[in-house]
Amino acid sequence: MTGGGLLVAGTTSDAGKSVVTAGICRWLVRQGVKVAPFKAQNMSLNSFVTRGGAEIGRAQAMQAQACRVEPTALMNPVLLKPGGEQSSQVVLMGKPVGELSARGYHGGRQERLLGTVLDCLAELRGTYDAVICEGAGSPAEINLRRTDIVNMGIARNAGLPVLVVGDIDRGGVFASFFGTVALLSREDQELVAGFLVNKFRGDVSLLEPGLDMLHGLTGRRTYGVLPFRHGLGIDEEDGLRVSLRGTVRESVVSPPVGEDVLRVAVCALPLMSNFTDVDALAAEPGVVVRFVDRPEELADADLVVIPGTRGTVRALEWLRERGLAEALTRRAAEQRPILGICGGFQVLGAHIEDDVESRAGQVDGLGILPVRVRFAREKTLTRPTGEALGEPVEGYEIHHGVAEIDGGEPFLDGCRVGQTWGTHWHGSLESDGFRRAFLREVAGAAGRRFVPAPDTSFAALREEQLDRLGDLIEQHADTGALWRLIESGVPQGLPFIPPGAPA
Repeated sequence: MTGGGLLVAGTTSDAGKSVVTAGICRWLVRQGVKVAPFKAQNMSLNSFVTRGGAEIGRAQAMQAQACRVEPTALMNPVLLKPGGEQSSQVVLMGKPVGELSARGYHGGRQERLLGTVLDCLAELRGTYDAVICEGAGSPAEINLRRTDIVNMGIARNAGLPVLVVGDIDRGGVFASFFGTVALLSREDQELVAGFLVNKFRGDVSLLEPGLDMLHGLTGRRTYGVLPFRHGLGIDEEDGLRVSLRGTVRESVVSPPVGEDVLRVAVCALPLMSNFTDVDALAAEPGVVVRFVDRPEELADADLVVIPGTRGTVRALEWLRERGLAEALTRRAAEQRPILGICGGFQVLGAHIEDDVESRAGQVDGLGILPVRVRFAREKTLTRPTGEALGEPVEGYEIHHGVAEIDGGEPFLDGCRVGQTWGTHWHGSLESDGFRRAFLREVAGAAGRRFVPAPDTSFAALREEQLDRLGDLIEQHADTGALWRLIESGVPQGLPFIPPGAPA
């Protein structure tokens, strides 16, 4: 028997599809429904490694957590990782299969992946009671409809009802809803069940006449109006949001345990990846995290983090162009704390040999750590565990660079020299005991009377946030009507809205 399904589409990118999908997943699992997330194709530099060694989008890993299931490659069979303006690495079923230009991908490769995508969805629907799918961008991208495998292409082939999410905080939501439907073909329109308004501020009764008129114009109802809430964009596909910090700020925030706060500056590298690594720092009371791109912004930082990047050599050039390289070198000499993660670890080394990512060949690094990096064609995708600073640590690795370490103190799989630390491990700061020990080291080196809170649990904060998403759906959506959509499919007899898709 095939489980129920729903596709959550959006009028635009960043309309809230990821968080709405996670919220529906968490609401369903609290009702005892066995549910899984799915996104056929994701474009993101924020990725995660499953226990099976597959690379998928972090948004789908977060949604799997909302479902209380282990993430797998089935949940995100195609991941595109931009490497510049014109090309992306294609990750298929968790493994990289090559680089393609946008024209090459949409010119035929994408369409050929439809069978794989449908097989993954069918396998999930055969295993779970319900699969909540997330679309990408807008379903009305008429220039890409022929090769679409993530919006109406998959909805049509899998017979999924479609719920369209619109961000009313941006304005123009009624026009966006109407225009989205009106630009779809008759066959696609038959699958669009209705709408969900996201990020509404104010009195819902003032919105209701517009929703009634929208229903009259389209024959489609609105399944809920979700109020605006800060800090709900967890594990976003791209952006510079320290997501969990928004949640902490909305809660009753305990003051710093010590007398001082700790200031963390994160270098906003080009093609920055997995910037979610610093969420765990931002969740600590008394830790202030900001993204920076000028050397003067490092002056008052107690810790500088150089995060991951899909372009290590480009990041080095950027650091040098902006004067940040010189500031980092001076900072290291002054024994002021620096943490490099993955690509950030690689730029701190003495030498890089890259014939894979940038094809730049031999490149000098910043020379702060005794490390030589050689880029291998095969990507490292692992979930390591270990110990550092006397505490257990878990993480995940996603990189082509292989580090040869010649000195320093061991630190996870990397090294430490003075107050400069480097590792390939993403996610290590989510290990609470290790994070506290690391922050104590940083505070001591920085001369700050900062004391980590003894009871901050990153996992518990994440669970609270996922429950808040589930609460939003439960309290502000017509959950009975949503379940009927998931279980029984789209209502019959929905009207066609002209003009429809262009020929």
